[in-house]
Amino acid sequence: MTSRFIAAVDQGTTSTRCIVFDGAGRVVALDQREHRQLYPRPGWVEHDAAEIWHNVQAVTRAALDAAGLSRADLAAIGITNQRETTLLWDAATGEPVHNAIVWQDTRTDRIIRDLAGDAGPDRFREACGLPLATYFAGPKIRWLLDEIPDLRARAEAGEVIFGTVDTWLIWRLTGRHATDVTNASRTMLMSLSTLDWDDELLAAFGIPRQMLPEILSSSTVYGEARGDFGGVPVASALGDQSAALFGQTCFDPGQAKCTYGTGSFLLLNTGTTPIPSVRGLLTTVGYRIGADAPVYALEGSIAVTGALVQWLRDNLGIISSAPQINELAATVEDNGGCYFVPAFSGLFAPYWRPDARGVIAGLTGYVTKGHLARAALEATAWQVKDVADAMAAESNVDIAELRVDGGMTASDLLMQFQADVLDVPVVRPTIAETTALGAAYAAGLAVGVWPDLETLRANWHADARWSATMPADERDRAYRQWTKAVERTLNWTD
Repeated sequence: MTSRFIAAVDQGTTSTRCIVFDGAGRVVALDQREHRQLYPRPGWVEHDAAEIWHNVQAVTRAALDAAGLSRADLAAIGITNQRETTLLWDAATGEPVHNAIVWQDTRTDRIIRDLAGDAGPDRFREACGLPLATYFAGPKIRWLLDEIPDLRARAEAGEVIFGTVDTWLIWRLTGRHATDVTNASRTMLMSLSTLDWDDELLAAFGIPRQMLPEILSSSTVYGEARGDFGGVPVASALGDQSAALFGQTCFDPGQAKCTYGTGSFLLLNTGTTPIPSVRGLLTTVGYRIGADAPVYALEGSIAVTGALVQWLRDNLGIISSAPQINELAATVEDNGGCYFVPAFSGLFAPYWRPDARGVIAGLTGYVTKGHLARAALEATAWQVKDVADAMAAESNVDIAELRVDGGMTASDLLMQFQADVLDVPVVRPTIAETTALGAAYAAGLAVGVWPDLETLRANWHADARWSATMPADERDRAYRQWTKAVERTLNWTD
């Protein structure tokens, strides 16, 4: 094969990027565009699917131009995406029937309560690995079918089809209506054991099977792209957190990574056997390569981490750019007794409390905006600790080190605090773009750019490492305060 460049499309919650990688897994070029966040009502979050598709085309063209490459130089295109965000569109025209409903959206809370009934939020966990929560795609599909006139009849007739963002992009690029196992595992509609849509789950949610995409492996050729990228194989699709797990080369059971983005997501590779959770974690598909057995993961999903920094910037104005939070937090030696729990849309793992709302606890006249900034950064580390503790108890595997990626890992202050509260080393790789890299790796495996996982492991190198320095008694005292602050968020909404 002469073409050894891969274009990875990373379609995220706030922006779309295309990163071109070479055969050594190095970044050759990058382009990025933000898209609008639409808030039609409190708790509702939407995206314009047409805007996202336009941005995908624009950033891919721009990244190739920046690298001095053409489509003929590409061995493959890989896709990674914000996961549970839900789209429905006309199968004939491609026109969306509604804005995409974003994973953060909470409008399905009534549907969740109705489905839970007397059985509670774990009603479907054994089948799909997930608790009933507004987070996932299935309830969002149900809401659209219930609320838009005639939509259910059109879906039953095959005129309207569903996809998460990966499916939307695969359909736009190749014309194929398909998704991968990692994204399908976030719908509440796929059986973890069969890796196919589950008839009992579909009946419970009231969703017609004919509107759903076929489920394929994460690393496989979905089809050849058309249009500007005509002839280039689209050869991978992974939900963003699975892509980061893959990009961090966490191929062995017991290896873990945490991505720090709009939210934060801790994934632990559990091998080829799914581990049911009783401690508020998600059992999900880590990835599947070709016809190999799927690799499963335990996941802790945290809704608000980087988004809290954006909130301080955009809503309160105490910083003018996200990186300034580090400078402001560094003006004080500690949080001044202040704890910030950003339960803006409820609490995700390990609590799963949609009734929670954000609090700032421990305020005194001593607290300054520097303390607030530090408490906001520390909130991310404490939330990750909540998840890591649940994960260790669930799997009986202590995390030996945590591989980290995402924008917030640029904060040395946060990474050191994370190592302190976890009491394990935190390691950042030389290639920070691990989500896009995972999509590139999976696409490259599918078309032969890389022969095997060992080759990918050899590409991984540490850029920075933080080790714990906090005394155990200080960590325990601070964690008790954090848990008290979390308790204050509960039972806020009726």
